[in-house]
Amino acid sequence: MSGGDARDGIQYLSGSPARIAILRTIRKEPRRPAAITENVQATRTTVQRVLAGFRDRRWVVKRAGEYHLTAAGERVHDGYEALIEEVTLADRVGRFAADLERAGAGFPATGLTQGELTVADGRDPLAAVDRVVEVIREGAGSEIRAISPIVTRQYNEAAAGSLNRGARITLVIDEEVLSASVTEFTEATERALQDDLATVLVAAEPIEYGLFMWGDHVCVITHDERNSPRCVFESSDPTVLTWADERFERYRDGATPLPELIDG
Repeated sequence: MSGGDARDGIQYLSGSPARIAILRTIRKEPRRPAAITENVQATRTTVQRVLAGFRDRRWVVKRAGEYHLTAAGERVHDGYEALIEEVTLADRVGRFAADLERAGAGFPATGLTQGELTVADGRDPLAAVDRVVEVIREGAGSEIRAISPIVTRQYNEAAAGSLNRGARITLVIDEEVLSASVTEFTEATERALQDDLATVLVAAEPIEYGLFMWGDHVCVITHDERNSPRCVFESSDPTVLTWADERFERYRDGATPLPELIDG
């Protein structure tokens, strides 16, 4: 089949909700035209016309008065449904994926189907921040590894609470976050210098997304143009875990311990 013929088939199927509904109905079980009409929002004339179109494309055959999908028709149906799933996924995680791509994060495409997404929007502009705070608190008593392009009061308070409950935190920040921490969050900076359970490192390059890890839980945070948390993606998928480990190690390698910079 040529590319033009394939495009014709795609346009034909997607050009009418009735065609898709009829294909789905026959995929469930072979049916007579009257039974198909009862199961879809279409007239008998429309159903007959669509079935004729399917027969012309060899997607269905008529046997003993019932219409059956051919093996080719089953593949067309299943491929179309898979495309719908992919487009739906892209709509849901598109902003998150675009933010990471702009940051050159190299996030694995297969990982997008293996997690939960929290998005800040007009109805709940603090949804992402609130979820990150919950993640930090949930890591109490564990070893938390993190990178962050921002510093906030909420993050600092959550981290302090986790440290108080026995968490060990290794945090990589960049120079901009260091400057803000020293200027605006003196108490948190002093604790980072004094608490043996807290290790803060300053990366040599700017950080453009956030990452929190503890146990087998990964939390990836992207930010809007004002550097406010916008999307939080959480996963325990092995592919995402491997990616997160590699990204953390990349930023940690070559980073300077906070005491060396403060002393300087």
